[in-house]
Amino acid sequence: MLFSIGLLLLIVFVAYKVAPVEKQEHAHVHGAGQVGLLAAVALFGVDYFTSYFYATGEMLHALHPYGLENYGYLTAAVIAFANLTFGVLYMYSLGTFNEGGGSYTASMRYLSPGLSLIVAVVLIQDYVLTIVVSALSGGDQLLSLIGIYGKYWWLHFLLGASLAGITYWLTIRGRGESARVVFTLLGVFVLLTLTMAIGLIVANARGVPAFTWHEEVKQVSLWEALYHMLTASMKGMVALTGLEAMSNGIQFVIHEDAGFVKWGRKHLPKLNKVWNFYSGKSGIGRFVQTSFIFYGAITTLFLTYFAIQFNAFDGTEGRTLVGNLAFIGFGQIPGFEILGGPFLFWIYQILAVFLLAAASMTAMQDLQATAWRDVAIGEIPEIVVYRNPQGTFTRSVTAGFILAVIIMFMVGGATTVALPFYGVGVFMPITVMALAMRKHTLEHATGRARTLGLWGTTFAAILGATIFVGQIVGKWSEGGWVVLITFSLLILVANLLLLSPGGARDPQDIHRIVREKARVQGAMASIVEWQSLRMQEYRYRMLGYVVEWVTRLASLFGVRKPLKFEISEPVPAGDYDHALHVDHPEAPSLLEQYVTKPEPKLGGAPQVTEKPKDD
Repeated sequence: MLFSIGLLLLIVFVAYKVAPVEKQEHAHVHGAGQVGLLAAVALFGVDYFTSYFYATGEMLHALHPYGLENYGYLTAAVIAFANLTFGVLYMYSLGTFNEGGGSYTASMRYLSPGLSLIVAVVLIQDYVLTIVVSALSGGDQLLSLIGIYGKYWWLHFLLGASLAGITYWLTIRGRGESARVVFTLLGVFVLLTLTMAIGLIVANARGVPAFTWHEEVKQVSLWEALYHMLTASMKGMVALTGLEAMSNGIQFVIHEDAGFVKWGRKHLPKLNKVWNFYSGKSGIGRFVQTSFIFYGAITTLFLTYFAIQFNAFDGTEGRTLVGNLAFIGFGQIPGFEILGGPFLFWIYQILAVFLLAAASMTAMQDLQATAWRDVAIGEIPEIVVYRNPQGTFTRSVTAGFILAVIIMFMVGGATTVALPFYGVGVFMPITVMALAMRKHTLEHATGRARTLGLWGTTFAAILGATIFVGQIVGKWSEGGWVVLITFSLLILVANLLLLSPGGARDPQDIHRIVREKARVQGAMASIVEWQSLRMQEYRYRMLGYVVEWVTRLASLFGVRKPLKFEISEPVPAGDYDHALHVDHPEAPSLLEQYVTKPEPKLGGAPQVTEKPKDD
């Protein structure tokens, strides 16, 4: 009876001992701790790790009502291929953009400020929807414990909003030992999942009967079947934000070789090319993205196989797909039951809630990292930038939390309704990154590397654009058309905000926002200052076009008096490498020459005299 408790305690102990501990000398860099390999896996991987709890379920939910679940292997293969393509793209990009910024910086450097503005808007949308999907999915796993998943929309909403509220409260208080806590949770998750897998294999060998599907299978034509397979592929492809998060957050990774690289250099010197690829902070980021490639393919195939074997889909027996498999798998492990379910099943589902809450917390951290940069470029009002003594941008997190709760209410607490909105925007930044890296390859690569780079980046760009369109088409009946409208409106509103008087930023404004209000220094600060100047150049050009169009329109009605264009020409941004100080990282900010400094007072500092001593 105590076997399951003893096993759980052993799993927790092992996960806790393996979890990383932050060193004192790495405590504060740019207001955030520098993290090593294990912490990076936890903090930047928790989003795609937790997609395990909902992605495959959504994929098969698009197939099994039509008797097409056996084609889940094909859609899983499509998802694995896409993961591989985009994973390799982002690993390639980390060699170029190893100071952070992701597709935000890549598009500004190699494409255009207009595209960079679109990426900035889409990333904010994705981070807010990550909170929505993670919190609602956490509620789904919790309701699976008592078999009422899919019932009482108001309960789903309240649980999702409550989980988002808890992560919001934890976020604004500061992360502290979050890397160690999240890694411990992920370690317990991995070991329990392996235990569940053993249980499922045993259940299959014992001939445990499959669940009974109570609904009638809908008949479809060949074209309808192909459409549902497209929908399934698009629904299962939702965790790719992890690639962008790692690329964006590489600035917070320690610049030294991971332990396995040091070991490899010493014991396997013949694989030096491999160790060089995974060397330094770029190598740590690449390892995280490598784990993403294999993790997504393996878990999707694993869940697809056993879901088909046991007819365990979302909604069956009032549980999620993962909830049903956990119920069967842990039912084969010796132990006692709680309210009709195996003890480890309850622990596994509660663990899922904690992990999905951690994914929401990571999205809130990403919101902070993005929002202050959007303020600096002029897309968001300056009032949003407020950083408390703990280093948290509380106002951007508060705004994201409020938006997430509103969206949860609008979708009726249903994860499956929110997912179409979440998946679409992911592929816009990915496509932009592929186009940017293609241009980088054209400018810098030679020989075979140039040929392979051009083929690879071109293919990744085409695939990203195709999936972007496929996400809209595949989810058209579930809100894809709404996504198209909201996506267009977001881009329009972003440009209008930038062109408004509130979007103007002179060098002193930018320097104050970046260095004083956001309290960011180093290469990341230089990148954002350069981006802000580039965005002001774009704003100046766009205002010129607007004035020209308005003048032409007025002339059609006989108004010939030209409009006065009183905005001053912005300071030129210059070259990216010069702004970043690649050769001289100790050089001051490129905006120093434009910042007004207080004049020294005449006579210098006042003299200090001592009180006369008594004789």
